[in-house]
Amino acid sequence: MEPPTLPLHTQLLQMASGYWLSQCIYVAAKLAIADHLKAGEQPCRALAHLTETDETALYRILRALASVGIFQETASQTFALTPLADFLRSDHPRSMRGSVVMLGEPEHYEAWSNILHSVKTGEPAFDHRYGQGVFEYFGNHPEAAAIFEEAMNSFSRNEEPEILAHYDFSAFSTIVDVGGGYGELLGSILAKYPQLQGILFDEDYVVDNAAPTLNRHGVGDRCQRIGGSFFRTIPAGGDAYLLKHIIHDWGDDQAIAILQNCRAVLPDDGKILICEAVVPEGNQPSGAKMLDINMLVMCPGGKERTAAEFETLLAAADLKLTRIVRTAEEICVIEACKA
Repeated sequence: MEPPTLPLHTQLLQMASGYWLSQCIYVAAKLAIADHLKAGEQPCRALAHLTETDETALYRILRALASVGIFQETASQTFALTPLADFLRSDHPRSMRGSVVMLGEPEHYEAWSNILHSVKTGEPAFDHRYGQGVFEYFGNHPEAAAIFEEAMNSFSRNEEPEILAHYDFSAFSTIVDVGGGYGELLGSILAKYPQLQGILFDEDYVVDNAAPTLNRHGVGDRCQRIGGSFFRTIPAGGDAYLLKHIIHDWGDDQAIAILQNCRAVLPDDGKILICEAVVPEGNQPSGAKMLDINMLVMCPGGKERTAAEFETLLAAADLKLTRIVRTAEEICVIEACKA
C-alpha cells in the first residue's frame, strides 16, 4: 500500500522547514557519527562520550535523522548505519561528508540567512554578511578554506566517475586544470590515462596543499603545481584546459575574461572543457536551478547557465561550442574550441 499523500499545506511546511533537517545532518557529519558506527551499532551513551556531546540532545538529533532514513534506531537509544548514512562516512569512496559539513558551516549557512539582501540588490549575501568576497575570505581563513576544498573533493568523488565514463581524454597530451583545487579530478584523469601530463593551477594557498591528493592518485610525478590567478595569466603548455565549477562562480564579464585567458594559451587544435551543470528550460526539476540560487548568495555574479547561455558566453570569448556531453549526474562536459 502506498503511503498517503500529505496535505498541500503540510508539504509546503516541510519544504519551508527544510533547514531543520539539513542542520541535523550537518551535526551528524561534523561529529563524524557515521565513522563511529562503521564497525557496528552503538548506544547513544557511547556516541555521546566519543563526540563529547550531551547524550539526551544527541539522541534527539539521531532519532529525528532515523525518522527520515539517515541512521536506524535498532533498539532503545541504539543506532546503526543505513545506506543513506553510509555516505556520511569519511572513508566511503563517494563520501559526501565534506560537502555536508561545508553547507552547515557558518560561512555558508549565515550567508543563506541573508538571501533577501541578494534578491533585493542582486549582490552576494556572503559579501554583505562578511564584508569581503568568498574567495578573499578563504584566502584569509585557512580553516574555512580547507573545509571548502574538502567539500569540492567530495563533489568530485561523485562527479569524476561520470566525467571519466562519458568523456574520452586520450586525444590530449597535457591537461591544465584551471582552478583545480587539490587536484581530485585531475588526479583521477591522470590515473586513468598514464600517458598524460597535468598542470594543476590555482591560488598559491590551494596548490601548496595539493600534494597529498595527487600522491594518493599516484600522479604526483606527472603533475606540475602552479600558483596564480586565472584573471591575470594561465599557464601555457596544455592542449586541454579544464574548468570544473569555475565559470559558474562569476558573472559574464569575469567569466569571459577567464575564458579569454584560456584562449590566449590554447593551441589551434586544443579544447576548453567546462565541467558544470546545464540548466534545463521550462519547469523541469533540476538541482542546477537550486545551485543557481547558491551562486546568487555566495559569489559575485555567479550563476548556472543554460546551453544557449553557454554558447553566447563562449562566442563572446571568441570560442565555439562544439558539443555538450551529459552524464548520469548533473555535471556535463561543455567542449569548446577556437572560433
